[in-house]
Amino acid sequence: MYAIVEIAGQQFKVEEGKKIFVHRMDAAEGENVVFEKVLLIDNDGAISIGEPVITDTVVEATVLGHARGDKVIIFKKKRRKGYQKRSGHRQDFTEIEILSIGPKDAPRKKAAPKPEKKVVEAPAAEETKAETKKAPVKKAAEKKPAEKKAPVVKKAAEKKAPAAKPKKPAKK
Repeated sequence: MYAIVEIAGQQFKVEEGKKIFVHRMDAAEGENVVFEKVLLIDNDGAISIGEPVITDTVVEATVLGHARGDKVIIFKKKRRKGYQKRSGHRQDFTEIEILSIGPKDAPRKKAAPKPEKKVVEAPAAEETKAETKKAPVKKAAEKKPAEKKAPVVKKAAEKKAPAAKPKKPAKK
């Protein structure tokens, strides 16, 4: 079973249990929302088409969260005129999960409550001291500083001098 529903000016094909992203809605996370603009319903081959909408039929969903889409770059340019303009846009979305498709008066499923965070109590002070005993830590003063090697200096005699060219006898 699926339905075509208009949500925030756009049409979406929805099925029970399906998650979709729609344009940003003013609903808080975990809140249930009802969409009344059902345009088409397909119930196992029996298709009902609205004129323009199907009356007494709604789609119920729950808001899972809010997100932002990828950045879209808009670049305008006119050749040989020196005109360039660049801007960007990120669309805001709301993720919803479809709970039910059916008549207005039918009993609805409620959104599953979010699991509560478990609070872990800190153990008593005596227990923590006994558990956290570790090997004694060496202080910086106890550590031996690394030995520095003396820089190697070459003597002038050890340096290789370029070989002298033999002198040619002078012409007479």
